[in-house]
Formats: sequence, C-alpha cells, structure tokens
Amino acid sequence: MAHQDDLDNHANRCNPNNDEYWNSRGEEKPEDDNNSQYDDDDE
Repeated sequence: MAHQDDLDNHANRCNPNNDEYWNSRGEEKPEDDNNSQYDDDDE
C-alpha cells in the first residue's frame, strides 16, 4: 500500500488547503481572513 501513501503525500503537498503544502515549503499556513466578512463587530 506504499504506493497509495505516496499518492496521498503528493496530493497533500500540492494542496494549499493542507498544512503539509506549507510545511514542505518551509512556511506556515497563512491565517484565513475570509471569515472577516461575517464579523458582528460592525453592527
């Protein structure tokens, strides 16, 4: 099953939504600011 593990690892490293994508590039995943539009502070 090592072949499937290799495929999964490759997919994770190519997916910017996956932490391993950022780890493999020596970076940290940026904070997701997309939810800021739903903040209730503006009311």
